[in-house]
Amino acid sequence: MKTIDIPPSSQKRLIGLSRQTLESFVGGAANSTETIEDPYLLTSQYGAFVSLHRGEELRGCIGTCFPTRPLYETVIEMTEAAASRDHRVAPISGSELPEILIDISVLSPLELVADPLSLEVGKHGLHVASGEKRGVLLPQVATQYGWDMEKFLSQTCVKAGLTKDGWKRPGTKISSFTALIIEEER
Repeated sequence: MKTIDIPPSSQKRLIGLSRQTLESFVGGAANSTETIEDPYLLTSQYGAFVSLHRGEELRGCIGTCFPTRPLYETVIEMTEAAASRDHRVAPISGSELPEILIDISVLSPLELVADPLSLEVGKHGLHVASGEKRGVLLPQVATQYGWDMEKFLSQTCVKAGLTKDGWKRPGTKISSFTALIIEEER
């Protein structure tokens, strides 16, 4: 599995872009576009999820496993989506902006897995697909809830709208990825 190598200065810039996007978007202002020359942020080989938290409460989390544009553009798009289009929570309001903290998970390319029980909890995230149904859980979710790999697989299936044992069924594709988690300073 490919290692994600983004130096701390580039990680800090990515979080800064996400924060700037969040504040502009929620505040209704146009996001100023600046020229990005950082090759680590211009790469289009990584997917990304943006998670917004207020204290322990998840206030939005949206991302993509399938990169189609430069990383910084994906993060900008996912920041706006997490702030406004996560159907599980209300959109972020301007009054709560000072309390919101951002986590960005930069994802390695997906790799199909023959033996999903051989994956490592906390290291690997999961993408489960069957027909049109898809579910993704980031690596940190399993450790956050204390799940073993079988429970992690079951919960990813549930998120995809499959039965808990959907990962065992023929035709279900299980892919894994690793993630570089970039947390806004708290």
